[in-house]
Amino acid sequence: MKTIKFENLSGDLWGGLAAMMVALPSAIAFGVTIFSSMGSSYAAQGALAGILGVTALGLLAPLFGGTNRLITAPCAPAAAVLSAFAIEFIHQGNSVESTLLMISMLGLAAGILQLIFGTVGLGRLIKYMPYSVVSGYLSGVGLYIIASQVPKLLGAPKGMHFWASLAAMGMWKWQAILVGSVTIAVMYGASKVIKVVPAAILALLAGVVAYFGVALLDNSLFTLTDNTLVVGSLGKSGASFTEAMSGRLRAASNLQLHDFRVMLFPALTLAALLSIDTLKTCVVLDALTRSRHDSNRELRGQGIGNVVSAIIGGIPGAGAMGPTLVNMSGGASTRLSGVVEGALALVAFVLLGSVIAWVPVAALAGILIVIGLRMIDMHNLTLLKSESTRLDFLVIISVVIVALSVSLIAASGVGVLLAIALFVHEEVGNKIMRRKSYGNETFSKQIRVQEEMEVLSKQGGQAVIFQLQGSLFFGTADQLYTLLEPEIKLRTYVILDMRRVQTVDMTAAHMLEQIKDMLNERKGYLLFSNMPASLPSGRDMKQYFRHLGLTREGNPVLIFGELDEAVEWVEDRIIAQALLQHEEESLLELNEFELFKGRKLETLASLAACMTKLSYKAGELIFESGTTGDELFLIRRGEVRILLPLDETHNHHISTFGRGSFFGEMSFLDGQPRSATAIAQTDTDIYGLSRAEFEKLAEEHKKVAISLLVGLSRVLAARLRYANTEIHALDS
Repeated sequence: MKTIKFENLSGDLWGGLAAMMVALPSAIAFGVTIFSSMGSSYAAQGALAGILGVTALGLLAPLFGGTNRLITAPCAPAAAVLSAFAIEFIHQGNSVESTLLMISMLGLAAGILQLIFGTVGLGRLIKYMPYSVVSGYLSGVGLYIIASQVPKLLGAPKGMHFWASLAAMGMWKWQAILVGSVTIAVMYGASKVIKVVPAAILALLAGVVAYFGVALLDNSLFTLTDNTLVVGSLGKSGASFTEAMSGRLRAASNLQLHDFRVMLFPALTLAALLSIDTLKTCVVLDALTRSRHDSNRELRGQGIGNVVSAIIGGIPGAGAMGPTLVNMSGGASTRLSGVVEGALALVAFVLLGSVIAWVPVAALAGILIVIGLRMIDMHNLTLLKSESTRLDFLVIISVVIVALSVSLIAASGVGVLLAIALFVHEEVGNKIMRRKSYGNETFSKQIRVQEEMEVLSKQGGQAVIFQLQGSLFFGTADQLYTLLEPEIKLRTYVILDMRRVQTVDMTAAHMLEQIKDMLNERKGYLLFSNMPASLPSGRDMKQYFRHLGLTREGNPVLIFGELDEAVEWVEDRIIAQALLQHEEESLLELNEFELFKGRKLETLASLAACMTKLSYKAGELIFESGTTGDELFLIRRGEVRILLPLDETHNHHISTFGRGSFFGEMSFLDGQPRSATAIAQTDTDIYGLSRAEFEKLAEEHKKVAISLLVGLSRVLAARLRYANTEIHALDS
């Protein structure tokens, strides 16, 4: 528990006072709503339970939670869940005492679950509850609150529900309608006129004044006996609040295992909603104050507050948006403001216990109806305008319908299931293929001689390359099979680049095994490249495929680190099958280079005299990026890898040059420092021709020099054409 700072004492005191004035009327209204489900005589107990909830949550949540300026108080979702549970529990034939006990047990269980959430680190995960579910649930809660309060606003008899109360106009009481209407009007309009005092306080005072004004016309309203328009005397038949609590404790001895099973899902629902409500308020608070809250710590603080609130007979709550914003605007800056709010609620409990009985029920109903209306997100209707968001609206409206027709508890489960279904639908609709190309369109970085490139242009179509993306799971496995199946009948090599794949499940892996078997029947190969060592889920894809048997030894399945390596392997096989690969690599002479084919022996002899013969071992540096040098190199035997340094430890592979190719032509032509690094990949023998030696040769043999430059231009032009082909394939 962090130490509370007193660096802004006056601001925290005023902020806490303003927050209490907002939180207290709402808490009283929430308590009355919950307890009235068991009979109007329990309304006063509900009002005091609301005050006790404000007290316990206000004192303890700031001490153990730690989010500055956050005000925790009883909230609408808690009132909706608990009142719905109470109505259903009593409808099943249970006693009022058992129902009161179960309400306290639900609050206790929700607090314990919040403690568990915070301890195991679920604070961050709860924030990812689908917005459509939260929005739909809150709208459902808002409508549920309105529906439950309209009969009270109309003064309808006890137990009459929404539609029945609307139809029974003869049973309406004009006194209740007048008091409720005044309360609603002040609740809506007060903030536009007076901003110093919270609207809820003014609305409640206006309702009380309106009630006593009506009482002047009807003297029967000055008595508490059989007066259904006010909260009424504390407890049932004059029983004290202490006696009610003791009766609740006696009922605890009759709890059975079935009771715990009954409240398990409602407790989970309540804990999740209270946690989401709190963390949503914390996120808004962070944005307004440029701070950062600790989600898990805050959940632990909220859990402690709700546990103690349940023990002393209060109702549960969460970090409340309205009181928090009022607290902040009142000048608060630390957690002390929350403690002040709880302490002042305790003072209110002591001082107001005897006057609670005279609070008009219609006034509380009016306050709750306005709160319910503000919970309904009318912006959701705009989701109907776009086809892409109509399914989101379907989730929201389904949650609302289930909340109103079945129960709020069932609505949360339906919402989560629909959100999961919507997610799967979206994933199934995503394209898993980023790009498809063939071996005669996309080439490796291995620089080939002209004859080899001609072979690849003609026969490279034996290979197909799929660059995949997104999620490969049961929802997209059929899409993947549909993409691959036509190519399997025509291609020998299927390359799957997995660099952009986010997840793979067993269904997709099994489908890939089928693809492998189909290729094997045609003596084909399935090649993977860029297999992530760690997917976002933490799974090692290569290890996962090995465990499933897809890449076990003996299978025609190969794995390469990069796509270029896989393409190069396929090219080598295609060229080998075309009998262009030399059985034993011998040292090339000048007349065997493509650059100099058809030249006279005398010309080649003069050129050879200007060149130096060099040899490098595998891994040996030929030249380094940034160094000076103007030699043109021709590879007689071996391979040279060209790398572009990115930093001290990382390089980007530009290309690989093989026997018969040349490199270093850029510095040879323009005299600038080397733009890349050249390393012998294998034991390599090369010819080297410096720019100075070339210029000497040009003075004596102009035709030779021109012939060399023309040959360089021709090969460079051919390379550029192949590069253009690849670029065109990328755009297609």
